[in-house]
Amino acid sequence: MITIPYLTALSTYFSYGLLFAFGQFRDFFRKIFDWWRSSDLQGYAPICLGLEDFYTRRLYLRIQDCFGRPISSAPDAWFDVVERYSNDNNKTLKRTTNKSKCLNLGSYNYLGFAAADEYCTPRVIETLKKFSPSTCSSRVDGGTTTLHNELEENVAAFVGKPAAIVFGMGYVTNSAILPVLIGKGGLVISDSLNHNSIVSGARGSRATIKVFQHNTPSHLEKVLREQIAEGQPRTHRPWKKIIVVVEGIYSMEGELCILPEIVAVCKKYKAYIYLDEAHSIGAVGKTGRGVCELLGVDTADVDVMMGTFTKSFGSCGGYIAGSKELIQYLKYTCPAHLYATSISPPAAEQIMSAIKVILGEDGSNRGAQKLARIRENSNFFRSELQKMGFEVLGDNDSPVMPIMLYNPAKIPAFSRECLKHNVAVVTVAFPATPLLLARARICISASHTKEDLLKALEVIGSVGDLVGIKYFPAEPNKLQKEEGMIKED
Repeated sequence: MITIPYLTALSTYFSYGLLFAFGQFRDFFRKIFDWWRSSDLQGYAPICLGLEDFYTRRLYLRIQDCFGRPISSAPDAWFDVVERYSNDNNKTLKRTTNKSKCLNLGSYNYLGFAAADEYCTPRVIETLKKFSPSTCSSRVDGGTTTLHNELEENVAAFVGKPAAIVFGMGYVTNSAILPVLIGKGGLVISDSLNHNSIVSGARGSRATIKVFQHNTPSHLEKVLREQIAEGQPRTHRPWKKIIVVVEGIYSMEGELCILPEIVAVCKKYKAYIYLDEAHSIGAVGKTGRGVCELLGVDTADVDVMMGTFTKSFGSCGGYIAGSKELIQYLKYTCPAHLYATSISPPAAEQIMSAIKVILGEDGSNRGAQKLARIRENSNFFRSELQKMGFEVLGDNDSPVMPIMLYNPAKIPAFSRECLKHNVAVVTVAFPATPLLLARARICISASHTKEDLLKALEVIGSVGDLVGIKYFPAEPNKLQKEEGMIKED
C-alpha cells in the first residue's frame, strides 16, 4: 500500500480542485456567450457529456502532447520520436518532418527482441514470404497454419502445461476468456489492482465479482470464507465455480505477486486460480519462465496460465495454457478463437524463434545473457533511483518501476523535460491510476547498456530536482562513484 505524504496529498487535492473550479468557471461563461448560437448537432445528443467531456477538454487535452507520441523506428533501446506542434492550445497536434533520437524507457521490450535480431529476423522474413502477413481468416475456418499448431505446442512446453491456445491480441485473451470460463452463479475474486482487461472480462462473464486487497493473501482468505459461507446472493446456494484472478507482475506497480501464499489459500478452499503473466513471462525466472519459476511454484498448482507475446517476445497476441480438457473446451467455445482473425504467421514465427533463443536452442547462450542483463539492469536502475531520493514502487527483478509524481502539474513537466534531454518516458494518471497516484512508469530492457542507464539516471535526476519529485533524502555522490568505477573499468 502506498503511503502518500500529507503535504503532497494536500497540494495534489488543491491542484485538482483549482483545475476543476477554473474549468467550471470558464464553461459557465462559455454557455452564456454561446447560448444564441445554433447547435451543429442537428437534434442529436452529444456523444460526450458531463464529467468525461469536462475531463477531456480541461485536463487531458492540455497535456496530450505527452501521450501518443509517434515513433518512426523499431522500439529498441533508442528510437526516433517524431516531433509535433500545435496551433490551437493542444486541441490538435500536427507532425513535423523532424525526429529526435531518444532513449527508450517506455516500451515493453524486456529482452530486446523488438528490434532486428540475428536469429529471429531472418526466420520471420522467410515466414512472411511463405505464409503472407495475415491468414485473413479465423482459426476454425482457414486461419490455422502449421505454425499455429507448432506455436501452441512450444508455448505449452515453455510454461510447463499440457496444452495451450493462442490469440491475436493480448487484451482480448483476458476479456474474452473469462466470460467463457465462468458465468452466472459463479464467483470471480479479483486483486484490486488487476489490469482493465481482467476487469472487462469479469464484468462480461455475468458472474458475481468480489475484490481482495492488493497482494494480501490474508484478505483473500477472509473473502473466500465469507463468500463460501454465504453462497450466492438471495438464494444462498453454493457457488457453481470460484476463480481467483491475479497477475505475475502488476504493470502499474511493478510488484511481484505473492504467488506461493495465494496458491496455498486457493488450494485450501478449492478455488481455481487464474494467473496473468503478461509482464512476467520471459522476463523473470532463471530460464525466463515467469513467476512460477522465480518463486518456486509448481505450474500444476495454477489452473489457468495466461500471458502475452507483446513484451518479452517482441511480437503480438496472447495465450492460455492449462489442461488438455480446458484448452479443447476453449477451442469449441471462445469467440476470440471462433471469430477473430488468427495471429499473424510472421508474428507466430517471431515468438517461436524468441523462445528458442531464450532456451539456448539457437546454438548460443544469448538467451541466458539477456535474462541476466534484464535482471541486472532492473535492479541497478531501481537501486540508483531510490538512492537519489525518488519514491519507486515495485520489487527487485521486476523490469517495471513506477516513479511517483502525485501532483497533476508534475505529470507534463516531468515528461516534457525528459524529452528535451532525449529521454522518452511514459507518464500515467487518472483514470488509469487513482487520482492521487500519478506516476512515470519506467520499463527497462536487456538491450539497454550501462551507459544508457547512466544517461537516463543523470537526466531523470536533474529533472527530478527541477520538478520536485524527490520525496526522500538522497544518498550523496552514489551515482558519481558508480560512473567513475565504470570509466576506470
